[in-house]
Amino acid sequence: MNFTNPYIAKAYEQVITRNPNEPEFHQAVGEVFETIAPIIERNSIYEKNAILERIAEPERMITFRVTWVSDDNKINVNKGFRVQFNSAIGPYKGGLRLHPSVNASVLKFLGFEQIFKNSLTGLPMGGGKGGSDFDPKGKSDMEIMRFCQSFMSELFRHVGPNLDVPAGDIGTGAREIGYLFGQYKRLANEFTGVLTGKGLAYGGSLVRKEATGYGLCYFTEEMLKTLKNDSFANKKVAVSGSGNVAIYAIEKIYQLKGLPVTASDSDGFIYDPNGINLEILKKLKEVDRKRISDYEKMVKGSVYYPSMRPWAIPCDIALPCATQNELDIEDAKILVSNNVIAVAEGANMPCTPEATQYFQHNNVLFGPAKAANAGGVATSGLEMSQNSVRYSWSFEKVDEKLKAIMKGIFNNANDTAKAYGVEGDLVAGANMAGFIKVADAMIAQGVIY
Repeated sequence: MNFTNPYIAKAYEQVITRNPNEPEFHQAVGEVFETIAPIIERNSIYEKNAILERIAEPERMITFRVTWVSDDNKINVNKGFRVQFNSAIGPYKGGLRLHPSVNASVLKFLGFEQIFKNSLTGLPMGGGKGGSDFDPKGKSDMEIMRFCQSFMSELFRHVGPNLDVPAGDIGTGAREIGYLFGQYKRLANEFTGVLTGKGLAYGGSLVRKEATGYGLCYFTEEMLKTLKNDSFANKKVAVSGSGNVAIYAIEKIYQLKGLPVTASDSDGFIYDPNGINLEILKKLKEVDRKRISDYEKMVKGSVYYPSMRPWAIPCDIALPCATQNELDIEDAKILVSNNVIAVAEGANMPCTPEATQYFQHNNVLFGPAKAANAGGVATSGLEMSQNSVRYSWSFEKVDEKLKAIMKGIFNNANDTAKAYGVEGDLVAGANMAGFIKVADAMIAQGVIY
């Protein structure tokens, strides 16, 4: 990346030098640094306090061995991580990802993004991320339990309700959170809100499972309403993924009178011109844990496309909800040629920088991940609040609070973009709004030698 501001260029070069061979982390830092240039140029206090150098360096990174025994009595070894990136505005907060792709670069990219995402929610949460290269796919419940217990046997000494509150992520659902929580409780000898995404029977919050998908749609609806005087109504929507984010985005799209026509997994995608059958999708992925290809056998008129992504399907709105860099420049060109009007990121950094720029240059409304998919962590924050007061709110109350938070995130990003002369650029607006709050808190708390 080429930065015109010498301070930003120097700070970014330091990130590259200190973190070699970490492309995902470089990309995340570069994208933020590029968009916050107007703030840095207007306010010399950030350079004086070396904020860019400090904010791009994790406060703490923990790496550990995870040893567990499979059902065939084989001893297995995985790597465990927790990146505690920034605690200027609250305890570290971010998910635990269980996937073979997990490494230091991926988790540092996710943890860095989490700083600004959490800041945008308005809740007192810092940024962190963790996980392991363990693959839960195809593992028995007992194997997953043994892994989770081994993982938490090390992690428990580094987390706590006022220190670091992990949550679910790819590969870490209600089952895994339950095993992790049980082991923490056993080792720490206390019952606290140390994890979010817990079951309702032991301190979880209503709407948590739905939160990221619902929040994505609330953000997108507000973006359409404010910037285009439009809505989801009568719009054809292409969705990628088939996990919680995608499933509950599809559910909310129907509630907002749109028509979701695709869903996908790592093997391919399904196209249903009549609209994705939500009941069958939920059974397929949440109950039977089958592949998306089985949908074609169950729903007449649907078509399965192996080894492909859904972006060639003509649509009005695209919601990438699977994984990072799943939508590239060629996909963006196809979507634009098919007259897409809005793209909002449900996954973390699912659009490549080139794709993002192409959308922006072609006047497509674009909702960046750290703003558009903040609903999950926002509801995690609400779960933390409920745990703190030993109380639980109704589904309607949590959903109402989530909707208000997502509207607030959009307005904060939109207003900040206007204030710094880049009206309509929600990528820059979200980065700047999130950065200002964290950076000012870091300055207020002084330099720790």
